Amino acid sequence: MGKMADRHIFGNELCEIGKTRDDFVVLNADTKACNLEKFGELFPERAFTVGIAEQDMVDIAAGLATCGNKVFISTFAVFAAMRACEQVRTFICHTNLNVTILGTHTGLQVGGDGATHAAVEDVGIMRTFPNMTIIQPADGVAAKAMAHAAVDFKGPLYVRLHRNAVPDFYDEATYRFEFGKANTVRDYGTDLTIISSGILLAKAAEAAEILKEKGINARVLDMATLKPLDEEAIIRAAAETGAVLTVEDHNVINGLGAAVASVTAENCPVPVKIIGIPDRFGESGDPEILYKVCHMDTDSIVAEAEKLVARKAK
Repeated sequence: MGKMADRHIFGNELCEIGKTRDDFVVLNADTKACNLEKFGELFPERAFTVGIAEQDMVDIAAGLATCGNKVFISTFAVFAAMRACEQVRTFICHTNLNVTILGTHTGLQVGGDGATHAAVEDVGIMRTFPNMTIIQPADGVAAKAMAHAAVDFKGPLYVRLHRNAVPDFYDEATYRFEFGKANTVRDYGTDLTIISSGILLAKAAEAAEILKEKGINARVLDMATLKPLDEEAIIRAAAETGAVLTVEDHNVINGLGAAVASVTAENCPVPVKIIGIPDRFGESGDPEILYKVCHMDTDSIVAEAEKLVARKAK
């Protein structure tokens, strides 16, 4: 599955699920973001294409959900979180409807699609809405599992998906997804904890391997559910390792790092460092170059971890 983007894997899996379950419908904003046009070919009576009208799509989804339907809507995350922000807030979250929003093309991976289409603020927007749950796969294996979990989920759900294919991090035979639970993917010791979510998890795990060679032992958590956070895992990690480094493909304001820092400040104050996109807009370009420019590459994660451990020792 590593040769296909998680957004396509998620959409393809919904098509497969749809062959045995008829209890959900799909709306698409004419973007081909998740391959859900295939769902319409398979199940034309359960799929609706609304055109480039994201606000209307959310309104229609709200109407369908009010009538008892489980609804999936698909579009670029910039349109779901920003163009249709009021509709998501008022008609989906305020009324606690059973609508899952598939927001694609998130973070700096958008690259050649243009800076304006890079959603680097979406988590910050969505996590402020009451009733909203937010999940993000680290690879195609996680995306496939999340598709099944999303079909059974009740209430507003935002799934944060990525533009490009990345190598699989997880083994499909052993991976399990549970809402609100972090996965421990590296547990080498008690020097610090690295918490990541999404496709940067692979870089966080790679950094932990490099740090181990340098004599620094890191725990690595995959925070696949961004809201609600697994606060128990965060507090336990902070208490046992004494320092927390967060890594996210999102603006550092009001994202994963800010959420984790709030939990540690209130429950177990320890040194915290947030790695993510600085207070700036997304940019066009090769994602790996952009990660390096924003100090989100593996070498930067290692360097910040070393500084954090040194700071903890003082």
